[in-house]
Amino acid sequence: MNASFLTRRRLLALSVASLAGPAGAQGFAGLGRQSGEFARPRPETAITFPADHAPHPAFRIEWWYVTANLTGPDGSPYGVQWTLFRSALRPEPDPAGWATSQAWMGHAALTTPERHFATERLARGGIGQAGVTLSPFSAWIDEWTLSGPDLRQVTMKAAGADFAFALELATEAPYVLQGNNGYSVKSAAGQASHYYSQPFYDVSGKITLPDGDVPVTGEAWLDREWSSQPLSGDQEGWDWFSLHLDGGDKLMGFRLRGTPDFTAATWIGADGSVTPYNDGVFSARPLERSDVAGREIPTRWQVSLPPRAIDVTVTALNEAAWMPLSFPYWEGPVIVDGSHSGRGYLEMTGYG
Repeated sequence: MNASFLTRRRLLALSVASLAGPAGAQGFAGLGRQSGEFARPRPETAITFPADHAPHPAFRIEWWYVTANLTGPDGSPYGVQWTLFRSALRPEPDPAGWATSQAWMGHAALTTPERHFATERLARGGIGQAGVTLSPFSAWIDEWTLSGPDLRQVTMKAAGADFAFALELATEAPYVLQGNNGYSVKSAAGQASHYYSQPFYDVSGKITLPDGDVPVTGEAWLDREWSSQPLSGDQEGWDWFSLHLDGGDKLMGFRLRGTPDFTAATWIGADGSVTPYNDGVFSARPLERSDVAGREIPTRWQVSLPPRAIDVTVTALNEAAWMPLSFPYWEGPVIVDGSHSGRGYLEMTGYG
C-alpha cells in the first residue's frame, strides 16, 4: 500500500469525521448540530419517484440503507447490512474532482448467531469513486454496489476481509412514506427528515463466510432518508426497529433518547396500507443489557404499539453485533416473540 493512498485515506477519514464537529457535539455523529445554510425538510414537500431515489446535495446528510433477514438451507438465521451515506461539508455549489464538498461512507456487515463481521469504505464525491445514478439505478462506493434496472429490482454486493454477500432483491410493492407523507418529525422542537422505505423485498443469493458460501433466501428493508439536522441538540442517539411480522405485516418504530424521549412508528399492513403514529404511542423499553465492546448495550426489549395490539419481546440474534467504525454503533438482526412473532433489525446509536 503506497504512501499516496494512505494520505488520501487519512484525508477522507478526516473529512468524514469533521461532519460530527467537536468531541461531544450535539447528538450521535453531530446530527444535532444546527442546519445553518443547508436546506431543511418541509412538510409541504412531496416525495416523488424515481427522482427522490437520487442524492439531495442541498441537504447535509442522507443515506441508502438496506437490511436483510436471511435463512440458510439448514434453517440457520443470518443478517446483512448495506449502507451508503452522503454528507456535505459545505452548503455550496459542488466543484468537480477532489475539491468536491461531498463525502461518502459505506458500511457493510454480516451477522450469524455466533459471529459479526463489519467493515467500512470512505470516499470523496466528484472522482467517480462513489455516487448514485437513476437510470439504470446504481448506488456504489468502490466495488460495493446496489444496482439494477430500477430500485424495485437490484443486486446488492459488498465484501470485507473475511465475509461477502451477493444478493438479488425484488418487489412490486409500493414505497412507504414515513411520518406525514414522507415528512418524519424527530423531536418536539420540530427537527425532521424526509423519509421513505421499501420493506417488501424478497431476497435470494449467497453469503460468504470464512468456511465457505451459503445460499440464502429471505426479506429485506430499504430506508431512504435525508435531512440537515435530524436530531435536536439534547438527543444523544436512537433505538430504531424495523420488524417483519409473521403474516406479512411490518412495523417501523423508533425512540430518540433525550429530555424527554421522542417516539414515532408506522404500521405497514401486508396489503401495503400505511398508518403512522405520533410521539408517545409506540414504546420500547430495555429488558436486558449486555457488555458489548466495553459498553452496556440493551439487547432485549419490550416493544408495544397498543392500537395494533402489539406487545412483543425483541431479542438480538447476536448480542455482539457492534459496528466498530468511524461512528461506532450497534446494528443487527433480532427475533420477535409475544403477541406477534417474526424477525427484523435493530439499530442503536449513542451508547458511548
